[in-house]
Parts: sequence; C-alpha cells; structure tokens
Amino acid sequence: MPDPKEQVGINKRKNAAQIVSLLKKAGFEAYFVGGCVRDFILGITPDDYDIVTSAHPDQIMTMFNRTIAIGAKFGVVAVIMDGHPYEVATFRSDDSYDDGRRPSKVHFTSAKEDVYRRDFTINGLLMDPVTGYIQDYVDGIADIKKKIIRTIGNADTRFNEDYLRMLRAIRFTANLNFSLDPVTKEAIFKNAAKISSISAERLQDELTKLLTRGGANFGMELMAQTGMLSVILPEVDSMRGVEQPPRFHPEGDVWKHTLLMLKILSAEIKSGVSPALAWGVLLHDVGKPVCRSEDEKGVHFYGHVQQGEKIADEIMQRLRFSRLLRETVLNLIHEHMMFMNVQKMRQSRLKRFLRIPDFQLHLELHRLDCLASHGLLDNYEFCLDQLASLDKEDLHPPRLMTGDDIMAMGFPSGKIIGEIMKALEEEQLEGRISTPEDAIVFVRKNWEK
Repeated sequence: MPDPKEQVGINKRKNAAQIVSLLKKAGFEAYFVGGCVRDFILGITPDDYDIVTSAHPDQIMTMFNRTIAIGAKFGVVAVIMDGHPYEVATFRSDDSYDDGRRPSKVHFTSAKEDVYRRDFTINGLLMDPVTGYIQDYVDGIADIKKKIIRTIGNADTRFNEDYLRMLRAIRFTANLNFSLDPVTKEAIFKNAAKISSISAERLQDELTKLLTRGGANFGMELMAQTGMLSVILPEVDSMRGVEQPPRFHPEGDVWKHTLLMLKILSAEIKSGVSPALAWGVLLHDVGKPVCRSEDEKGVHFYGHVQQGEKIADEIMQRLRFSRLLRETVLNLIHEHMMFMNVQKMRQSRLKRFLRIPDFQLHLELHRLDCLASHGLLDNYEFCLDQLASLDKEDLHPPRLMTGDDIMAMGFPSGKIIGEIMKALEEEQLEGRISTPEDAIVFVRKNWEK
C-alpha cells in the first residue's frame, strides 16, 4: 500500500490523465508536457503535471466544471480536480518579447510549434499518458540520456525572451546533476546583466529551488562562472578569495567553506531541505569580507556576525522574503558563533540557548559549519547529550509564583514584578529552587526590606 505522499502522486497523475482523455474524446489533441515528462524518463515522481492541447481557452472552460482563467490571454487555464489546479495551455507560438518576460502577443498554433518556443530540450517533450508514447521534436530524450541542459534553438533568443531562463538553466543543471551545454553557458555569460530586470519574487523562488533541491554548491559555482552571482548576489560573490586562518579553516577561503557546506547539505537531502537552513548556510559568513583584518597575530573577522545580519537582511529585503523566513535566517546568523561557548555556559544560559526557536536548525547549521572546516563536533555532540538528558520542564520550568502571588506579598504592580519573575526562572534553570516555598524564601531574601 503506497504511503500518503505516494498516493497523492498517483492521484495527481490519474486526474491529469483524465483531463487529457476528456480533451481527446472531445476531438482535441492533448498531451503531458515539460517537466513531468522529463521526470518520468528520469524515474522521478512528478510534483505537478502540465498539459497542452489544441483546444482554446473558452473551449477548455466549457468542458470542465471548475476552471480558472489564470492566463487566458496567453492560452492558459487551470482546471481544478480534487482541489488541485492543473495548468492546461493551448498550443501557441509567441510574438516578440518586449520586457524579457512575456510575449507581446501569442498565436494559437500546432503542437510542434508550441514545443519550439519552449526553453530547454529536456522540457520540450510531449507524452500521451494513455499509451506512454513520447513525441520528441528537439532531441530532448538524447539530452536527458547525455545529462545535458541545452536551449531549444538559439540560446540568445531563448534567454532574451525570458531572462529568468538563464537562472533556470543553472538551477536545472545543479538540481539534476547534469552538465551545462557550452553554447548555452556562453549565452548566459553574455546576457547575465539582464537578469537584474527580473522581479525579486521570481529570483527568490529560483534561488531557493537551487539551494534546496540538490547540487547547490555546483549551482553556485555556475552562477559565479557565468557572472550571474555578481549581478544577483554581489555580497555573496565578494566572499570569493577572502582567505581564512588555515588553523580553523584548512578548506580555504570563505567562498570554498560555504560551497563545502552546501555540498554536504545537498548530499544529505532526502525529503527536501528547509529553505531557512539553506539560506542560513549561504549567508552565515556573508559579513566576513567587510570585516576581515590582519595583524601580527593573524587573520581576524571581528564583528562579522553583526555585519552579516545587516547584509543578509538587506539581501532578503531586496529579494522580498517573507518576514518569518527572513527572521529565521537572521536568527541563524545571529546565533551561529554561540556554539563555541556551550560547554562553558552556566546552566541557565545553556538551557535558554537550547530552547531558542528552531534550535534543530541552529544545531544543523553548526554541524555543517564544523564539517566544512576543522571537523570537530564536540560542541554539537555536547548539545545532543544535553537535549537527551533534559526534559521539557528542565528547559521550560513551570512558574513557581504568578504576578498576583508576588503582589500578595506586598509588592506593587509594575516593573519589579517582571524583574522578580525573571530572577525566579533564572534560579529554577540553575537548579537552586524547585518549589513555591523556595520561591517565597528567595523573594523575601532578595527584595523585602
């Protein structure tokens, strides 16, 4: 019996195949297209199914009960089945692209012409879901077998139709562990500066997919080689060549250290990576280039955490991150150097550290940081041991006194109540008090005159 996730995949394919079948029964051509066909060939269960057809948008909307005209001007309709939208697009060819994103006008046309206006050969395959037959006009199957990312037709033309395709080429190359066709790579280098006109939201989405779906280190290297990194993330590009003390970083400069962390992270991907962790890895040392100093004692990065938070915040604001994701990444950067002190912390300080929100992400960032540098995991293992030995009440002890209890002892409402309650928790975390009676004695001893 399939697990729930596998069952969702089965249901998605069944519904998508039903849409194709209904379109064909009505006398139209219809196929699966793009990434889902590529994934079938690679033995991957597709996340989504895109469908192309000779039916026009108004005909599609007449045939199905629940539809949304998400891009009817461009021939795209979402058909809703079991609460999930399936994009159904009419075969089309495009006029000129004036904004580096959308065609000025589209013409409804044939399946073959529709394929020729798509981005990469691996995404230009048509499949009949009933027979399994794949129509390949662009040698996409051969490129999948050769593991190569290549544009359909002229690379300059494809990239100037939609500048985001340059970043997508790098992302597909990295995520699929393919190689980038030299002509395609040269076209990216030639046109890289144009990526700056793409919306922040689209850039963020592609970058996050690059970082979380495998091959992130390879993808970032390609971004650097093609000039894309200096345009989109110049602050990250500046980490290249920033040397670190060999004693702590035998792996090399800040850039090499970050790439190695991404490589380890990508190698361990099973069911996906937290976007916050991936961005935390990429940006945790982004403050080092502006903080590097050197004297007779060696190389230093004084203040790199504070500068890193500032720079990372600017990057994430620029890329329109959600407030929650931005705050999580900034917290990862803020705390990442604290692990060096865990074995010296007082019990109360240690327990507060172990209970910070998303501590497992902090712990994982620290592990990757160590593995990509000196390799010592003693502080990581110490934290694991502490978490194993402490229960919920050790980290979050129940209050021994309320504000009302303290006021009943004769204290006025106001700031002093908060000070007393904070001190009481400190004593609990240190293990010096454990009962309401202990708390009363402590308050009388330290606050009553």
